[in-house]
Amino acid sequence: MSRKISRALLAATALAASVIMVPSASAAHYNLEGWGTQCGGTTGGAGGGTVTVSDAASFINAAKSTTTQTIRVSGTITLSSMTKIASNKTVIGVGSGSTIAGHGLNVASASNVIIRNLNFRDWSDDAINVQYSTRVWIDHNSLRNGNDGAIDIKRASDCVTVSWNKISSHDKSMLLGHDDGNGGEDRGKLRVSYHHNWFDGTNQRHPRVRFGNPVHVYNNYYGGVTSYGVASTMEAGVLVECNYFENTDDPFHRGEGSSPAGSLVARNNHMVGSGSGDQGGSVKAIPYGYVLDSCSGVKSVVTGGAGVGKVG
Repeated sequence: MSRKISRALLAATALAASVIMVPSASAAHYNLEGWGTQCGGTTGGAGGGTVTVSDAASFINAAKSTTTQTIRVSGTITLSSMTKIASNKTVIGVGSGSTIAGHGLNVASASNVIIRNLNFRDWSDDAINVQYSTRVWIDHNSLRNGNDGAIDIKRASDCVTVSWNKISSHDKSMLLGHDDGNGGEDRGKLRVSYHHNWFDGTNQRHPRVRFGNPVHVYNNYYGGVTSYGVASTMEAGVLVECNYFENTDDPFHRGEGSSPAGSLVARNNHMVGSGSGDQGGSVKAIPYGYVLDSCSGVKSVVTGGAGVGKVG
């Protein structure tokens, strides 16, 4: 499968003038890419110790530790409340069965956090909540059947990558920016990359964006999304690039609910039984190099690589 690599110059100019594409030879890739590489990069618990946990008390103690650490989750851990993850942590599931249930993870006022290879189910609030945090990578998780947001990012968070996750049997997938009135904190922040995620019959917010610019949504597979795919609102600038939309009547639009329209640029998306979407305005340039899969091949690549048990 052919791929291309795009290296856009860092500049707050119209996006179309700043992208250079050159060929690349590899297929599916699993390394950190996108906004998580910025602001100094995201390494999580690398360089620290490793602990394996299999019960809630041990997990909570490890998660709140101030040490740089990799936390390996074994089996199912049922939480009674949202659990805060401290800075410089990698939380990673062991094998394909590692699960966080009941409540989710709160990355709050933290930096340099990686969450990988975990099943999330039946959460009461959010599965993963990121606020006042930077340098976060959320990768290769499977999320289903929760109460509120699956992956919500808000309150001045910045430099985040959300990649290779599968969301199914769920309503509100990914919120970016929680309120139209929070511009004092959020302007110049909320810069997030969403790539190679699989939205499997989910309903809305894939993502729903406020203020972030540029937000980069690329190489995701939208399969039978029932309400809408991407919404750019309230001063946001979103590049929707080379995604695969299948049986999705409203793939992307500007404005949502009472939130005014943001800017949205759509480029080279592959549509199968889907609407044409709504776009307009300009988006700031993407400041990092990134890899694009063939747009028509995104479904195959993402369904073969997204979710738990497929970390390369």
